[in-house]
Amino acid sequence: MSRDEKIAIIGSGLIGRSWAMLFASVGYKVCIYDILSEQIDSALKEILVQLKKLEESGLLRGKISAVEQHKLITGCTDFKECVAGAKHVQECVPESIELKRKVFEQLDAVADDKMVLCSSTSTMPASSFTEHLTHRAQCIVAHPTNPPYYAPLVEVVPAPWTNGVVISNTKSLLEEIGQTPVVLKKEVLGFVLNRIQYALLNECWRLVQDGTISVEDVDKVMSDGLGMRYAFMGPLETAYLNADGWKSYSERYADTIFNVAQDFGPTPRMEGETLEIVHNDLASRIPLDKLNERRAWRDARLAGLAKLKKEMNEK
Repeated sequence: MSRDEKIAIIGSGLIGRSWAMLFASVGYKVCIYDILSEQIDSALKEILVQLKKLEESGLLRGKISAVEQHKLITGCTDFKECVAGAKHVQECVPESIELKRKVFEQLDAVADDKMVLCSSTSTMPASSFTEHLTHRAQCIVAHPTNPPYYAPLVEVVPAPWTNGVVISNTKSLLEEIGQTPVVLKKEVLGFVLNRIQYALLNECWRLVQDGTISVEDVDKVMSDGLGMRYAFMGPLETAYLNADGWKSYSERYADTIFNVAQDFGPTPRMEGETLEIVHNDLASRIPLDKLNERRAWRDARLAGLAKLKKEMNEK
C-alpha cells in the first residue's frame, strides 16, 4: 500500500524517526533531511531495527510489513530536494528559536502555496518564528507526545494567521496515521500537555524538597495511583465520575481543592540540593548507562497499553 504523496521530515533524531515511521505505516513516501549523511544512515538503520521489533511483537502499525514500510523511507542531505513535492513538512530540529527561524525561512523559500509547514516544537508558538514569512498562513505546530509511536496524542497549535484549511488538513492527516490530535483554540506558551506536566513536576519537586516523600514513592503516586485513573480518561471526567457530576463534585471538594492549592508555595527552580537528591536517587536505580534499556522497557509497556486501549475501545 504505497501512496504517490510525499512527506518531508527535517531532522533525523528520535522525533524525526518516529514521525517517519508513523507516516510510512499508512503508505506515505517519506524523505528525511539532515546535514550529515552518516546521521541519515544511522537513522535509517535504527528505523529498520525498530520496525522489525514492532513486527515481531505484534505491535507494528499499519497493514504493510516492516520491510515494506522501511522501503518507503529515504534520506537526503539536500534540503530543497527533500522538501520538493511534499504535501506536508514536519520540522524536528532541536528546541532553539534561532534554529526554528532559520529552518522555516529555508522552507518559506522553497514551499509552494499548498504545502503544510509544520513544527514539532514542544513549547514555542508558531507565531514566534513564522510572522515574517511569505507562507506564514501555511505554518502550524503539531507537538507529539514523546515517544510519538507509542503515545498518540498530538497538540495541533495554529498561529493567529494559520489558514483554517491547514488546521483541518493537519488534523485529518494525524488521524489518518493513527494519532490523536487535539486542536488548541489559541496559542499559549508551552501548549497544554507541558503546562499540565510542569504543574505535576513542580508539585512533585516541592514535596521531595520539603521532605514530605521520597523520590521513588512520589513516582508511585502517579504510576500506581493517578496514572491508573488517567490511562483511559482525563482528570475532569475522572472527577465528574467520582461524584454525581461536576456540580456535585464542586459542592463537595471545591473549597478543599482551593485551600490545599494555597499551600503549594512558589514555583521551584530545579537546582541545588533537591536536584542532587532526585538525580542520585534515580541514578541509583537506573544507572545512566542503562537508560536505553529502561526506555525500551517503557516503550514496550506503552505499546502494550496502546494496544489494550485500542482493543477495549473497539468493544
